[in-house]
Amino acid sequence: MAQALYRKWRPQTFDEVVGQEHVVRTLRNALLSGRVHHAYLFAGPRGTGKTTTARLLAKAVNCLDPEPANRPCNQCAICRAINEGRLMDLIEIDAASNTSVEDVRELRERVGYRPSEARYKVYIIDEVHMLSTAAFNALLKTLEEPPSHAIFVLATTEPHRIPATVLSRCQRLDFRRVPLADMVARLRRVAEQEGIQAEEDALSLIARHATGSMRDAESLLDQLAAYTDRVVTVEAVRTALGTGDEGAVLALTDALAARDVGRGLAVINEAADRGADPRQFARQMTDHLRALMLIRLGAPVPLYIPDSLRPTVQSQAARFTPRQLARAVRLFGQAASDARAAWQPQLPLELAFMEAALPEEEAGPTRAGQPEPSPRREPTAPSPVPSPARAAGHPAAPPGRPSPAASPTPTPTAPPVREPPHPEPVAEFSLEEVNRQWNDMLRLLRSVNHSLEALMRSGRPVSVEGGALLIGFPYAFHRDKVDEEANRRAVEDALTQLLSRPVRVRCVLLAGSSGKPSARPAPARAPTPQPRTPPSAPPSSPPPPASEDGLVQAAVEKLGARVKTN
Repeated sequence: MAQALYRKWRPQTFDEVVGQEHVVRTLRNALLSGRVHHAYLFAGPRGTGKTTTARLLAKAVNCLDPEPANRPCNQCAICRAINEGRLMDLIEIDAASNTSVEDVRELRERVGYRPSEARYKVYIIDEVHMLSTAAFNALLKTLEEPPSHAIFVLATTEPHRIPATVLSRCQRLDFRRVPLADMVARLRRVAEQEGIQAEEDALSLIARHATGSMRDAESLLDQLAAYTDRVVTVEAVRTALGTGDEGAVLALTDALAARDVGRGLAVINEAADRGADPRQFARQMTDHLRALMLIRLGAPVPLYIPDSLRPTVQSQAARFTPRQLARAVRLFGQAASDARAAWQPQLPLELAFMEAALPEEEAGPTRAGQPEPSPRREPTAPSPVPSPARAAGHPAAPPGRPSPAASPTPTPTAPPVREPPHPEPVAEFSLEEVNRQWNDMLRLLRSVNHSLEALMRSGRPVSVEGGALLIGFPYAFHRDKVDEEANRRAVEDALTQLLSRPVRVRCVLLAGSSGKPSARPAPARAPTPQPRTPPSAPPSSPPPPASEDGLVQAAVEKLGARVKTN
């Protein structure tokens, strides 16, 4: 059976580790100084060398070479036993399938036994974040006071899921994604040693697709070598990955710059008809637009862009503003994520292109020529408050004269300005159309926001007034949550997509059991003004003497207080 390339070319010395110089230097210094820690945490993305480096550490601490700088030597009995997978003192545990506390208790019982051949027993626990809470608690005591002959290496892709009590007892080393240039150099070396004829652009495309994972890159090279009879070309890579060619990416970018929506949609459909994966195509567009954004902001042309395309890329970058490119990168990046679960895979890509190509004021549910959405809360008419003079019984002063109870220095007020009445906007949809699409709108919201979909199930469309759809809710809490800016926009977007016309939404409260909408919240009750008493008028009833007040009497009798009169 042929061995996979990523296993065959697994690094056997620290010098062969790609892209993790900071980790290699730390471990080598610990070996040279004899200060190897009893527990390490290797954290980082998949395929970056965490388990491989853990095995190199196990070889290095047990290597029989007298010179620490030469360890691991891969020549001694211990190194050969580890390379062949037969050293009993190297224990590798997959935490994803050994998550229970019983598995960790068994480990604790065995860790006390001394190693049979090597100097140290090395425990490599892969995907350690999959352990249960009880298992972590059982492992904690061993990590806190391990035997002198045991070394633990915990490997994980999700260090945030590990308890802080475990993290504090480990020396953490973070693995980074392998740089593109280092990955291409490694792939070139593997291809030369394996007799694979690979184009330089093909290796670059493989490395970009691997997104920093050396294992993924070597696996993809192995797959392509078998697919193309050991001749790897750019076209073969694109066919295997389902990506569109550079011509489709450049054509779609040109259509985006020209705001030619019809041409852009045709390019997307042509690429899909040729077998391009819409999700991969969206990723290609995201990478290309990101490169344009970097160039537009003054950064150098990214290394992965071929020399033949650099003039074209620079001319395309000059046709956009930085804000347009940032918005387009965000939209296509979201389309790459949405295409995974979309029932029509190329639909998110088409919508992202349309929204990026349309002017920003036309991208939302409010189109040019339509009125702006109404604010969240309509202002209520203020309750009439009687003036102080009227409340005190004085007659109202005629216009131009001060009131008898008014201040000697009146404050001038500007006369009210009446705005000309605006014609009430007319909606481009009917209540019947909304009712027919209501269940589809709920299903569409469920794929975006489960909480919003649950809130909308308590409401119902009640009428179309003032160019907007009124949605009634039986409770103020539901109405207020849906009426938040982000939630309301999501509802408007869903209805706009289903009705193919701009839809504005207003959330109202259903008044009582009649089901009639109440578009305005209950007005706040104004405080009742108290009549102002003229200074010369005596009080209607004098306050009682302090000696007759019950509270004062209790204070005098119980606490020994004294009544002081002015």
